[in-house]
Amino acid sequence: MDDRHTPEDAQASLQTLREQLGDRLLTDARDISAYAHDSSRDEPRGAALAVVEARDTADVSAALAWANERGVRVSVRGAGTGLAGGANAYDGGLILSLARMNRIIDINADDRLAVVQPGVITAELDAEARLQGLFYPPDPASARSCTIGGNIATNAGGLRCVAHGVTRDAVAALEVVLADGRVMRTGSRTRKDVVGYDLTSLIVGSEGTLGVVTEATLRLKPVPEGTACSFRASFDDLESAGRAVTAIVGGLHSPEILELMDAASVEIIEAYRPSGITVPKGAILVGQTVGPAAAAEAAAIAEVCTAHGATETELSDSDALIEARRLSNPALTARGLKISCDVGVPVARLAEIFHGITEISRRHDRLVSTVAHAGDGNLHCTVDCADDDEIAADALLDDVTKLALSLGGTITGEHGIGSVKRHELSWQLDEVARATQVAIKLALDPRGTLTPGRAI
Repeated sequence: MDDRHTPEDAQASLQTLREQLGDRLLTDARDISAYAHDSSRDEPRGAALAVVEARDTADVSAALAWANERGVRVSVRGAGTGLAGGANAYDGGLILSLARMNRIIDINADDRLAVVQPGVITAELDAEARLQGLFYPPDPASARSCTIGGNIATNAGGLRCVAHGVTRDAVAALEVVLADGRVMRTGSRTRKDVVGYDLTSLIVGSEGTLGVVTEATLRLKPVPEGTACSFRASFDDLESAGRAVTAIVGGLHSPEILELMDAASVEIIEAYRPSGITVPKGAILVGQTVGPAAAAEAAAIAEVCTAHGATETELSDSDALIEARRLSNPALTARGLKISCDVGVPVARLAEIFHGITEISRRHDRLVSTVAHAGDGNLHCTVDCADDDEIAADALLDDVTKLALSLGGTITGEHGIGSVKRHELSWQLDEVARATQVAIKLALDPRGTLTPGRAI
């Protein structure tokens, strides 16, 4: 992959780009700094040349064509909430910001489709859809701040994906600008479409390495009837909670949300913003059922939890339990636990990975806080790094990742590879799989200007 530095004439040639973009091209160092990094622990190196605040597809096309012609590396940024270092700026590179491409173009209730630009905040699309009796199923914990474009780039999951799937399952069609500035459309508005290769699914989760999404056609669902019912179950140990999750997912009653927070996480969240949740000895499961029988289904799930060792259960028609789970990232960050990882395992192996994480924490003599989209086996572990020893913290998280792989899991469930996890790729992908991905990248971006050196 071509990962060379920017040609020396790039600075001088910015005038060409300014003639096309006007005040949408930012070159002041303070403006550039504000767009230079995401929320990951990885730090950008050097200084970017400029920022493009794109307003439409034409702006994105012009910026990428300019960069491709001159061999300038491009980083793509939405809201900057990413945790894998995928949006950090390149030294001498161009930052392409999509934050101002934030229009909800259309919501069609008859087709149950929304057409949006990539800078739309995920929760705002959901709120607009609900005005028409619909909702947008993907629901990342950061839904109030992350963007649709970022969700598509990483194939984000979230709280509701145990019932509705991940972002890829909600994407019907895309408008994508390729590395050389050409514009491509993928997919369609129909329910069935098997014309050619599935380029829509290829772009979703590609982390900005194959093209830049400038418009997305997304599938919506009807808002369930009745009043949602939240539930909580407390456990004395993580393994029991894991066994309960396996029983719930394999049982007759399907929650829309099924989340886990270990004792350390609950304590930190309660200190950050008290909600009255009692800190458990081991972990709590929180979740929600929807539909006309929501209360009965939540009660049945609580009984499953009790049968698998829950010491206390609670039912509620309030969203307070779910909101507490959404606070995990800001609460952990405020406490200084910023070194985190995102792994996935088969749901049937949850008890084993929770046991293993406890052992890894003891072996490294460091606090590990675990929250999880338990219903689909996606775990987020965060390590105490109060002594600023990031090397030791990373070593612990590498052990967690290797444990997940040994249980048939994956090195990332939804945050992506970016730059933070790139050293782990060979742990999961064989040489042929990696070579195939590189071949696809070279076919669409032969000069290696679009998000090079990340994701693959």
